[in-house]
Amino acid sequence: MADSTMSAIEDLKGAIRGQVLQQGDAGYDEARRIWNAMIDRRPDVIVRCAGVADVRRAVNFARERGWLLAVRGGGHNIAGSAVCDGGLAIDLSPMKSVRIDPLACRAYVEPGVTLGEFDHEAQAFGLAQLLEVAQLR
Repeated sequence: MADSTMSAIEDLKGAIRGQVLQQGDAGYDEARRIWNAMIDRRPDVIVRCAGVADVRRAVNFARERGWLLAVRGGGHNIAGSAVCDGGLAIDLSPMKSVRIDPLACRAYVEPGVTLGEFDHEAQAFGLAQLLEVAQLR
């Protein structure tokens, strides 16, 4: 990578609340792994977002450089589009907040939450089935 790119990545690390990972960094292989083990792609940079500001910075970083961009949620993407070779992968899996409003039968769910995690929180209010039916309407 060019020095200007390496400098930009260092700047990105300072601007992100989450993690910015490259090959060789601790956690890089875990962050690029998805449920479908047949997919073995290696992004140049992985941004493990801690919030919306991190997502915006990561998208802008990739856009400004014309980089390929992939987005990983809970890691269950069967087709493999949640991770790319080269480019930048946004890892949303650290964003796991689930807030249930039992009176409105509404859930506010961040993008890294898996269905099992969502179900666990909804069941605490006896709403898991009700919320799943509401999604079908």
